[in-house]
Amino acid sequence: MTDRIGRQAIYRLQPAIVNSLRALGEAPVSAGVEKTLLELVKLRASQLNGCAFCLNMHSVDARKLGERQERLDLLAAWREAPVYSTRERAALAWTESLTLVASHHGVPDEVYDDAVSVFSDAELAHLTSAVLLINSWNRLAIAYRFTPQVAAASARAA
Repeated sequence: MTDRIGRQAIYRLQPAIVNSLRALGEAPVSAGVEKTLLELVKLRASQLNGCAFCLNMHSVDARKLGERQERLDLLAAWREAPVYSTRERAALAWTESLTLVASHHGVPDEVYDDAVSVFSDAELAHLTSAVLLINSWNRLAIAYRFTPQVAAASARAA
């Protein structure tokens, strides 16, 4: 599969939008939300949305931050995997609820209650913006078929 329009073309055609999205992405990190937690959130939303480009990029980013491969491998089944903290579980449930909000008809009270039990109001606002952001990037990447940046050997094996 090839890009419908190059990634760089989107950046060139819509610099204000791209710059706004990038600024939104910096806010949670600047506020102190853990980078590894944010990468898990980005990966989980990208799994749900089926965004290969973002899955590849954020798994690479997570590993650069020291995330263990085991946790990345188990992310799709995080509820059954004993490798995630209470805070991570609350963030992943929040991510799923927001990403699938239309099919779930809102965010269940239980998911909200779990989130506010481990995140301050400010942290939850930043987490929410991170979920909104990755869903936006997923939609851009999927709409324009951004090609995952994989090693040449991996691409030839396919």
